[in-house]
Amino acid sequence: VKVMKDNKSNPLRLSSLNHISLVCKSVEESADFYHRVLGFIPVKRPGSLKFDGAWLFGHGIGIHIIQSEAPHKMIKKTVIDPKDTHISFQCESMATVEKKLKQMGIDWVRARVEEGGVYVDQLFFHDPDGFMIEICNCDNIPVVPLAGEVVHACSVLRLPAQQPQISF
Repeated sequence: VKVMKDNKSNPLRLSSLNHISLVCKSVEESADFYHRVLGFIPVKRPGSLKFDGAWLFGHGIGIHIIQSEAPHKMIKKTVIDPKDTHISFQCESMATVEKKLKQMGIDWVRARVEEGGVYVDQLFFHDPDGFMIEICNCDNIPVVPLAGEVVHACSVLRLPAQQPQISF
């Protein structure tokens, strides 16, 4: 998505999402999940960080996994609730994603959003610590600003979109 920027709508002059950080029970288990299931690649982490963790990169963003100091106190969410906090990834084929999740034994919940006869399909599932992941074809619905901004979907402008690719 390309947003026309001015000082009023972008006072901090932000350019993109860099990374998300996730506190986990097991760095190894979480890093394996994000690599094996979502295709993130482990990358070098600064040696000056004096706590256990891992950095991964893919689909234009980083995921920084941080080892919990009290993993036994972490409560794992078991109910998949699409209204819960989550990160979402665009995919090429919802059928492929569903097939691969089934092969991997990952439970998911399906949802569908409709706007003006256009549909977005969504699959929601948890990482090893219960953090919600969404896979969707959200690019089907154009981004329409509420006021004051000019926003265009990358596919409409034929710009190279940085869309995540799930490879299994």
